[in-house]
Amino acid sequence: MDILTLVGLIAGILIVTLAMLANASVITFMNLPGLALVLGGTFAVTLIKFRLKTVASAFRLAFGAAFTDRTDNPVDLVREVEALARIVRKDGILGLERHETKNLFLRKSVSLCVDGHPPEFVEEALLEDMQQTMERHEVAERVFRGIGESSPAIGMLGTLVGLVQMLNVLDDPSSIGPAMAIALLTTLYGAFIAQLIALPLADKLQLKAQDERRNMALIVTSITNIMRGQNPRVITELLSVYVTPEQRTGLLKDQG
Repeated sequence: MDILTLVGLIAGILIVTLAMLANASVITFMNLPGLALVLGGTFAVTLIKFRLKTVASAFRLAFGAAFTDRTDNPVDLVREVEALARIVRKDGILGLERHETKNLFLRKSVSLCVDGHPPEFVEEALLEDMQQTMERHEVAERVFRGIGESSPAIGMLGTLVGLVQMLNVLDDPSSIGPAMAIALLTTLYGAFIAQLIALPLADKLQLKAQDERRNMALIVTSITNIMRGQNPRVITELLSVYVTPEQRTGLLKDQG
């Protein structure tokens, strides 16, 4: 569970809500037609930009990636593939059959190796898998950025509709203030959805995609070098570029 994403989301919504209710009641900020206009309009624009299947997949990926911490530590991956290299050096490629790993991409890589495919084929298959995974993340990020762009615009559209309605009742000065407040609420709803939900989730998806791309590239590099019979120490040195300088120092110390 990526607790920071959940804490940040709840904290942001709570802080804004408390600020809104400091000198007003919940009813002051409730306008169901305006909320329906923003939500419905944003959803309609999103469906125009993307397929329904793509939108559904983006929401599943967002809540699966943004709210869970499934990305492996690259240091742990480097140590694991170093162990794989030592197994291959001692027992050959078939020695990898007994290795168990929780990383699905590494598991697929090991399976391709054990099946006896040449290094060029394995590398090509893994790179294609990585590219498709990154494209799915990119599309999901684009969906949420689209929502973040559309909701404020739809909110402004709702405000213009409310202003037009307000101008039609200028003969009653007492109704201008409440009507103006209701007109502005749609802009508030649009900004709320964009700045506190959609855009932060898009940024988190981008960050998780970068982490996953780094780990997948690490695995591709390690597997191709293992299949070519590279020395485990050399493989670790090659993979050290995927970790921070502090972590790199620790890895090289572990090697003695």
